[in-house]
Amino acid sequence: MQIVSVVMSVLLAIVAWVSAVGKLQKKPQIMDTMAHVGVKPNQIPVLAYLEIAGGLGLLVGLAYSSIGALAGAGLSLYFLGAVVAHLKKKDGAALFGPALFLALLNAVNAYFIVQSF
Repeated sequence: MQIVSVVMSVLLAIVAWVSAVGKLQKKPQIMDTMAHVGVKPNQIPVLAYLEIAGGLGLLVGLAYSSIGALAGAGLSLYFLGAVVAHLKKKDGAALFGPALFLALLNAVNAYFIVQSF
């Protein structure tokens, strides 16, 4: 299970960072989606930095399991927040599906990290 956890942590950190970079670069599609769910422009960098911190936490968690588990749980909550924002707008699964998938993957990864203590 430790190998699975390492691979998942690295991949999820990369996904979080790519998502954060898109927000920081103010890519039009991301900005439109954020506006659609009600995120104010001044909140977007904060969300991006939270993703960066979560990804970094996953990598630090490779050496310190408790930090990795907390980072995985935090990213899971982050992406669940995105799901809730989409559900409030009555968006379909096509819009909130990726966030739900990432929330579940981060939760599973956090579980794997805790099991490897």
